[in-house]
Amino acid sequence: PITLLCRIMNVNRSGYYKWLDRKDNPSERELQRAKDIAIIKKIHNKHPSHGYRWIRAYAEKHYKVKWSNNHEHLCCKYAGIISAGKHYRYVRPGDERIKYKNLVNNSWSQLTRPLEVVVSDMTTFNVKGKYYELTFYFDAFTKEILSYKLSGRRGDSTTYYNGLKDVLNVIKKEEPTEPTVLHTDQGSVYSSISYNELIKNYNIKRSMSRARTPTDNPVNESLNGWIKEELFIDFNLGESNDVHKSIRKYVYYYNNHRFSYALKYKTPIQFKTELGY
Repeated sequence: PITLLCRIMNVNRSGYYKWLDRKDNPSERELQRAKDIAIIKKIHNKHPSHGYRWIRAYAEKHYKVKWSNNHEHLCCKYAGIISAGKHYRYVRPGDERIKYKNLVNNSWSQLTRPLEVVVSDMTTFNVKGKYYELTFYFDAFTKEILSYKLSGRRGDSTTYYNGLKDVLNVIKKEEPTEPTVLHTDQGSVYSSISYNELIKNYNIKRSMSRARTPTDNPVNESLNGWIKEELFIDFNLGESNDVHKSIRKYVYYYNNHRFSYALKYKTPIQFKTELGY
């Protein structure tokens, strides 16, 4: 029977017995890999939208393990664990707007302090057949959500205005010595006179992305994508009976507990606090 089985499997007898021995007597390396995979699966089940690098950082903090990115990647590959998040690609740049020049000009990696650049954008989604618009204001340096406003009414411009008022209150409280750059896309509200009138008495400079150029605002493009994926995949927003409460809880989690790759796997609040702000 063994000979016939080996022929069917297209392996020799010695190879079959070696495999059988390894199966019944796993090595220390195999046992450790099984333990690591068990931890990875537990994290992945809780945060399915994240990839292996984020899982490694999470495991290091909460399970006190030390893995390399390569080991983590191989374990995920061995166990068939794949991020449920989407992959995004950039589009070709468009034309620059004349009204407000792009002051950041892709120098995102050269930012040195909180409130140096604040970015804003709006995203939409549906929960149980109801439409929502969610406007964010981020600190481009710390990645902190400075303000968020949610509305169930299509085209509700108040989310932009009220969110900006929150940011102005933060700037007034912190009193940064250098000007803050407010960077947005060329949306109608961001371009309106009434919107920009709000900042005329503040030390704020306006900046805009070029048309059809998401690469001019990678902070928003990246964070908005991840946030929507986490909300629906990890936090099950699609089944929420109280969307406003769910968003509020998520924003607290994002600022205080969510590791950011761009911050070397620190949370926005942790990153800012450790820098003495």
